[in-house]
Amino acid sequence: MKLLHTSDWHLGRSLYGKNRYEEFEAFLSWLAEIIQQNGVDILLVAGDIFDTSTPGNRAQELYYRFLCKISSATCYCQVVIIAGNHDSPSFLNAPKELLRAMNIHVIGSMTESIYDEVIILKKDGQPKAIVCAVPYLRDKDIRTVEPGETIDDKNAKLIEGIKKHYNDVCKVAEDKQLELEKESHAPIPIVAMGHLFTAGSKTVDGDGVRELYVGSLAHVEKDVFPSTIDYLALGHLHIPQSVGGSERIRYSGSPIPIGFGEAAHGKKVIMIEFKNKTPVIIEIQVPCFQQLMRISGDLDDIQTKLQELKDENSQAWIEVEYTGSEIIGNLRETIEETLTGSSIEILRIKTKPVIERTIIGINENETLDDLDANDVFDRCLDTYEISADEREELKVSYDEIIKSLQEEDTNAE
Repeated sequence: MKLLHTSDWHLGRSLYGKNRYEEFEAFLSWLAEIIQQNGVDILLVAGDIFDTSTPGNRAQELYYRFLCKISSATCYCQVVIIAGNHDSPSFLNAPKELLRAMNIHVIGSMTESIYDEVIILKKDGQPKAIVCAVPYLRDKDIRTVEPGETIDDKNAKLIEGIKKHYNDVCKVAEDKQLELEKESHAPIPIVAMGHLFTAGSKTVDGDGVRELYVGSLAHVEKDVFPSTIDYLALGHLHIPQSVGGSERIRYSGSPIPIGFGEAAHGKKVIMIEFKNKTPVIIEIQVPCFQQLMRISGDLDDIQTKLQELKDENSQAWIEVEYTGSEIIGNLRETIEETLTGSSIEILRIKTKPVIERTIIGINENETLDDLDANDVFDRCLDTYEISADEREELKVSYDEIIKSLQEEDTNAE
C-alpha cells in the first residue's frame, strides 16, 4: 500500500495581484502523473486546499477536475482530504456524500462522532490502512471559555483539547486495528492527519502562515500524538520538515511557493510505503512551475542582476528590494527600462533608504502589503499612546476578535 502526502495547495491564491492558475494547474497535472506512475493507492491532503473560504469558480474547477482524474479507472486512487484553517468546513463538506461514492473521503470539521474521523481503506477487498482524518481543530471545538482565564490558561486548555481529541480518535483506530488484524492476520498501520502548528517547526517570512490560536503559544509538542500512530501527515507549515527529529511525523509543505520568502526552499510531496508497520519514506521533488526571485541592492546591483536574467531569457517574477541611500523618484520606471523586450515581470518593489530605517510608523514607501492586521492595531495603540498595562489586555481581546472572524464559516447557514 503506497500513500502520498501533500498539503497547503492554497488554490486561488494570487501574488501581488498576479493570478497563479497556470501554476496550480501544472502542479495538479504533475501530481496526477506521479500518482499514476508510482501506483499510489491513497492520497492524503492535509488541509488548506483553497486559499479562502469562498474560492472562485476556476479554483473549484481545478479541484474537482483533479479529483475526477485520479479516481478514474485509469488512475484509481483513494483520497482523504481534511480542512485547514483557510478552508470553509461547510464548503468542503457539501459534496462529501457524492465524493464518497468515488472513494474520496472529506472531513471538513470536527465530527459529532469521533468514529466518523476513522476511515478504513482497502485494497483488493482487504483492509490495508486505518486513517485518523483529524481536520483543523478550531478553538471553539476543543476549548470552553471561563471567566477570568489568563492567556496561559487558554493555551493550556487548547493543548489539552488537541491531545484529548487525538487520543480519543486513535483509541477508536487502535480497537479497529486489533479487530482487523485478528481477522486478516496481517499488520495494518495507523496513519493520522492534522492541520496545526508544532513546537520548534520552521517558517519563513511572507509565507502567509497564520498563528492558529490566540496568544500564539499553542504550538503542540510531538508527545501530544499517541505513539500508536505509524505515520502522521501534517499540514499548515509550508516548509517540508520532520517534527522533533521524528521521521514518522512530517509536514509535506506547500507544493508551490506561496510568497517570495519560500522561493529558495525546495518543494516536495512525501511518498510512504509500509514494511509491516514501519514507514519507508521517499521525498519527491516538486518541479518549479514559475520562478520567483528576490533581488536586493543599490540601483547598479539591481540593474546588473536583472540584465543577467534578461540575457538568460528568464521568465521569472521578481521582488526588488532597493537598499541604496539615494532617493530615486522614478525607481520603478528606471528598473523596468532595464527589462524592455524580456518576459521578466516585476511584481513588487520595496525601498529601504536610510530614512526608512530610522523612523517608526507608516511612511510613504509603505503599503498595506507590508502590514498585517496586528501591525495596524499596534500602530493604532502607538498613535493613541496606550500604556503598557492596558496594551496587553487590549491585544488579547483584539486577537480573539480577529481569530473569530478568520474562523467564521461564511458558507454555513
